[in-house]
Amino acid sequence: MQELDSKSSSENIYLKACSASFPQSIKCLIPDLHPELLSGLLKLKEMFNSKFGSIPKFYVRAPGRVNIIGEHIDYCGYSVLPMAVEQDMLIAVEPVKTHVLQLANTNPLYPDFSTSANNIQIDKTKPLWHNYFLCGFKGIQVELAEICAKSERYIGTEGGGMDQSISFLAEEGTAKLIEFSPLRATDVKLPSGAVFVIANSCVEMNKAATSHFNIRVMECRLAAKLLAKHKSLPWKEVLRLEEVQAKLGISLEEMLLITEDALHPEPYSPEELCKCLGISLQELKTQILSPNTQDVLTFKLYQRAKHVYSEAARVLQFKKICEEAPDNMVQLLGELMNQSHMSCRDMYECSCPELDQLVDICRKFGAQGSRLTGAGWGGCTVSIVPADKLSSFLANVHEAYYQRSNRSLAPEKQSLFATKPGGGALVFLEA
Repeated sequence: MQELDSKSSSENIYLKACSASFPQSIKCLIPDLHPELLSGLLKLKEMFNSKFGSIPKFYVRAPGRVNIIGEHIDYCGYSVLPMAVEQDMLIAVEPVKTHVLQLANTNPLYPDFSTSANNIQIDKTKPLWHNYFLCGFKGIQVELAEICAKSERYIGTEGGGMDQSISFLAEEGTAKLIEFSPLRATDVKLPSGAVFVIANSCVEMNKAATSHFNIRVMECRLAAKLLAKHKSLPWKEVLRLEEVQAKLGISLEEMLLITEDALHPEPYSPEELCKCLGISLQELKTQILSPNTQDVLTFKLYQRAKHVYSEAARVLQFKKICEEAPDNMVQLLGELMNQSHMSCRDMYECSCPELDQLVDICRKFGAQGSRLTGAGWGGCTVSIVPADKLSSFLANVHEAYYQRSNRSLAPEKQSLFATKPGGGALVFLEA
């Protein structure tokens, strides 16, 4: 589904679905709804009635999210530090007795869609808006607890679960340290003297329709296997870089030293990987590589492992600084965010010229730290800005990045805005 960037829910979904596909026992009593949320629900109810001639039976709110630090490490087994934001998406639902799904979006840019609930087909090559709903629909028949991350894979993305976790576990007023296997969340209190600002680069990158993301996942998996073999561990069962550290029982800093010793900066060919692991090319393709990475000619293992281990360390340092709250807290957190962007740009190679330009502009006009957030190759930046500089920061960044580059066509409030930690997903029943 599409993340909303506006202050209020301006792009919402309404649908009719067969009644057997949704749980009927979810109830949520919210005694004091935010006025904007209540307004959004009432508006959505009215539009649903106009569209389908009936009243929704329940509504779902899912918040947008921003990852403050910890990029591309959740699927490697490491903790991340995201927060839900106030911007959200609302969905209105009416179960029906037919087996036809009817999807509609309040934004006219996204056309209506209907399909049989018994024969859902998802085209992984096309970034159609309704595909994201269909992914969730296919996954909802299984337990919800940790299945949401797996649902995303129906569209071809080998993600790690951060997006889904923060959507469910978020609480208003705090960021979360999200840990995996088992899934758990710890409150992280952010500095009161600073705000986080989201800026959209206006460069679109659909990670489900491109190979960049899944190649990075595979490069990390291959790096984990080579590191495990280098240390005489049972490498065939190792899938994630965190597993190597856990089996060795050493620090992240020590893992960085092992990476320097075991891997070389030059890209690995499939043939060299086979030689290192003592397997055939056929075994590499059928037992290790995913279908969408079997034709890749080079893999950068050293750079990806260096990023993951150093980024994992930065997440823990970020949390520690927030807990200790030194006088120069904002400066220290900003430095970690800057280091994160540099690593994403140079070692993980998931940035793009527009993101780099936007980060530089944000730092120039007062951000203590700025970095890409999300998958990268486009999308947004997140910046930590002293609260007393917010107004001038927003004005200067808007002029320098959006007005001077013909990006002002994008709605301002959806492209550049300050936000604070918001609450998690909710379900509302019609009275």
